[in-house]
Amino acid sequence: MQIVAVTDPLQLGFRRQAMIGIQGEGDVVELADALAAMPEVDYVVITAGSFDVLAEAVCEDDEHLLELVGQRIRTLPGVRSTETFVYMKLRKQHYNWGTR
Repeated sequence: MQIVAVTDPLQLGFRRQAMIGIQGEGDVVELADALAAMPEVDYVVITAGSFDVLAEAVCEDDEHLLELVGQRIRTLPGVRSTETFVYMKLRKQHYNWGTR
């Protein structure tokens, strides 16, 4: 068990959050590892379905997100395409899986 504080990115000056769906080719584990190494990316999961990898990003603003997706993620080896889902408003985020 790990007990941690969860911060609100808005309160820390990070105004833009997004989930980025990535269709890859080749070794998706290597792709996921490369995404996980990026400081803006706080969540990476290898999936089954329309996307091979989902990555959540926390950025300072839209310009920062544009640079992250356009210049750094889309240029990674193995990235075939991306789709970015910009968060408009967070309605629920809980960490009580073991207490339901």
